Amino acid sequence: MKVSQELLDQMITHAVEDSPNECCGLLGGEGDMASTVYRAENAEKSPYRYSIAPREQLELMNRIEEAGESIVGIYHSHTRTAAYPSQTDINLAIGWPDSIYLIVSLENPDEPYVRGFRIRDGRVEDVDLQTR
Repeated sequence: MKVSQELLDQMITHAVEDSPNECCGLLGGEGDMASTVYRAENAEKSPYRYSIAPREQLELMNRIEEAGESIVGIYHSHTRTAAYPSQTDINLAIGWPDSIYLIVSLENPDEPYVRGFRIRDGRVEDVDLQTR
């Protein structure tokens, strides 16, 4: 997936601002290129899981469509662990098997980072994030 350093920085900023709870949001773009970060509120307000309320999810999807974009990714943060899908993340991915999942890790607050994954049928594959 192609994603700018600016978008990665926006996701990291969101994660830091929402810590100690996980943050979440969507990435709009086209094909394998992310263009816009759409922040969402973590309806769970939890450091261990995330969800986007159905109404906000619909609003974000409408905004993405109005911008002429498609959903190219879903992101959230892990505030205390590495950027790797948890079993909860894997279970939640059943509903969105074609998405790229980006996880922001704040495990080391001085060195936050983002990794991408594809999660299908319970299997996790790394997705290379190409910054541009």
